[in-house]
Amino acid sequence: MKLVDLFCGCGGFSLGAHQAGFEVVSAYDIDPNLTHSFERNFPNTRLHLKDVSRLTGAQLLLSAGGQIDGIFGGPPCQGFSDIGRRAVDDPRRQLLGHFFRLVAEVRPTFFIMENVRGLAQSGARQVLEDALKLVRDRYQLLGPMVLDAADFGAPTKRRRLFVIGLHKDRSDPLQADDVLAGRRRAATVRDALTDLIGAVRVGDEEGYDVWRFGRRGRPSAYAQAMRSIDRRFTGNRLTVHAPVIAERFAKLDPGAIDPVGRHPKLAWEGQCPTLRAGTGADRGSYQAVRPIHPGEPRVITVREAARLQGFPDAHRFHPTLWHSFRMIGNSVSPVIARELFVAIAKKLTFDPRVTLAAE
Repeated sequence: MKLVDLFCGCGGFSLGAHQAGFEVVSAYDIDPNLTHSFERNFPNTRLHLKDVSRLTGAQLLLSAGGQIDGIFGGPPCQGFSDIGRRAVDDPRRQLLGHFFRLVAEVRPTFFIMENVRGLAQSGARQVLEDALKLVRDRYQLLGPMVLDAADFGAPTKRRRLFVIGLHKDRSDPLQADDVLAGRRRAATVRDALTDLIGAVRVGDEEGYDVWRFGRRGRPSAYAQAMRSIDRRFTGNRLTVHAPVIAERFAKLDPGAIDPVGRHPKLAWEGQCPTLRAGTGADRGSYQAVRPIHPGEPRVITVREAARLQGFPDAHRFHPTLWHSFRMIGNSVSPVIARELFVAIAKKLTFDPRVTLAAE
């Protein structure tokens, strides 16, 4: 089955689809920085740098070779976020409607839409209800429901709203229990980060810093699953803080928040709080607050953030810290994405490869 990713960013949602056995044929986004490494990570997916609001269903079908079985994506959430301004005149709020407009025009077998919890709250819920009117006649809907990536095995707490639709004529409806069957114990910060301690830099490659593991010992099952075939990884440059800041970080208790920079300090046996994206150049270029490493007096690296979010070590981001953290903070955790696609695949029973991927 062929899928299309709208608002693809760095590909967390696409990665989950691939891991569940689907083929993502096309991906769309307007931001060249957030998609900087997309084609490298997904060489068989055709990336289109286009404004989704200007796309038509016919264009999506043409690019996909005339067949689209699923559409998924996370329309920009800043206009609905419960920690933002939620301005009703924010033009990004209109992109939600364009997502469902394209679903209505293409009529795929299923769709998945992801967004922030604030979309279900007053002042935003009507925007969602108006968008859902475009697809209610043809699709059996599950949601909106709020799911936490940690409940599906991720080492980060990331609660997001999802709406899933399956075409009434092509599938039995998906139930909440079908999705919740993918729940498992959350990995811990220790599971995700311990084997990265003491990593050794081995050089540079196309602007990326390249590292190898510096300590021996058996990694956690979670870390083992994240490792690349060649056991190398990128994006692990450490931030060197002024001595007074490092001293302040060192004295902070795990789980506490730095009173000056508002950095949360990670706890080894807990999960990471939701990683934020910061803003692009058009919104002031503000960098989101990064958590403090639980064992070292510094904020986490890009690779550590990627591990916490659920990205494998082979996944590339951006050569710069700022854009890399924006990529990760904007992404859907591949951990929860995979389980959603597996639940749909089981309902459709379209390919034995999916059964194997789910086991």
